[in-house]
Amino acid sequence: MPEDFFIRPVERADHDQWLRLWEGYNVFYGRVGPDALAPEITACTWQRFFDGYEPVHALVAEREGRLIGLSHYLFHRTTVAIGPNCYLQDLFTAEAARGLGVGRALIEEVYRRARAMGAPRVYWQTQESNSVARQLYDKVADLSGFIVYRKQL
Repeated sequence: MPEDFFIRPVERADHDQWLRLWEGYNVFYGRVGPDALAPEITACTWQRFFDGYEPVHALVAEREGRLIGLSHYLFHRTTVAIGPNCYLQDLFTAEAARGLGVGRALIEEVYRRARAMGAPRVYWQTQESNSVARQLYDKVADLSGFIVYRKQL
């Protein structure tokens, strides 16, 4: 990992900087205007990171006192293994920090923490059109071949 940034768990004092990254992530995925997340969802997400009963966790990349990336991951039971699966739900690097290895470092730290929890795998989804991120993902993981279906309720 480059010497000029490091990965660590999010802290309560990070809220404002985390929020800027979170908003950037949501803009990237088109969650703006009428499709924007309700403020109470963001507030609830933030609180879950600090609730020991929640399986949701957050890591941040820090450089010179500023947050430049985030990853959110969670553990869940599965019917095909004893240990929990780890789902890397969100991964985002600030535009000015792209190309520094931040995304890879965040993924590698999720891998490390998942191994420590006894998870047999880490998985995630991305949009098919997210070609820049997929270049990294193709280097650090295997494409599963699964197609995702969903229904809004």
